[in-house]
Amino acid sequence: MRDLPSLFDLTGRTAIVTGGSRGLGAEMAEGLAEAGAAVFLAARREEWLTPTVERMTDHGFQCSGALCDVSKKEDVARCVAEALGAFGRVDILVNNAGITWGAAAEEMPLEKWKAVLDVNLTGAFLFSQAAGKHMLERGSGSIVNVSSISGLTGSLHTEGLAGYAASKAGLLGLTRELAARWGSRGVRVNAIAPGFFPSRMTEKALARMREQYEASVPLGRIGRSGEIKGLVVFLASEASSYITGQTIVVDGGATIV
Repeated sequence: MRDLPSLFDLTGRTAIVTGGSRGLGAEMAEGLAEAGAAVFLAARREEWLTPTVERMTDHGFQCSGALCDVSKKEDVARCVAEALGAFGRVDILVNNAGITWGAAAEEMPLEKWKAVLDVNLTGAFLFSQAAGKHMLERGSGSIVNVSSISGLTGSLHTEGLAGYAASKAGLLGLTRELAARWGSRGVRVNAIAPGFFPSRMTEKALARMREQYEASVPLGRIGRSGEIKGLVVFLASEASSYITGQTIVVDGGATIV
């Protein structure tokens, strides 16, 4: 029987984290690196990507990255190829890249609806397809899709989430389907569904309704820095080797009441 530290040890493995240059993506990348993994960050903006890669390498982590629009198949293929070129393998994929567009459903411009689904859902599919082929060839791998409680419940606290909620619900379906199809071939696929955490995406909504939202959460607060990275390490590691197709909710109990 393996001891506990070895179950969480990711030494010798490589992880791709999309949307990994800031916020929860950077936090999860840091957690994977702290567990021993080499980390490849995919992000849209140079001004966020480069400083994050530099900060992680300054801490002694193996880290590289590339600019990538996850909704474009050619960008995804190039990014996975660069990760393989840099580190020789891909063992872990964290599909974290996401956007939203706030508009009432009855007024939502079709192009904005499509843009949200293209990044949040199609992007996760494209990366799972490209990295998954490599994992399937090797007979092992772990994919972690970052969904949201918006994919599980409707919301009375925020407006204009139709595209975001649909994309995040779709991501849960994709998680289960890939887990069912790829489990026998050694690739596990799970999802994380965070509640509200402070981020660039949530700052406007939280400024408007934080007090009201926290009053409805059993733990009485929004998420804090560091409360996601332990979970992604667990799902990426051998500690979760008999878990696939599952969604773990990290919301302080918001969805149980």
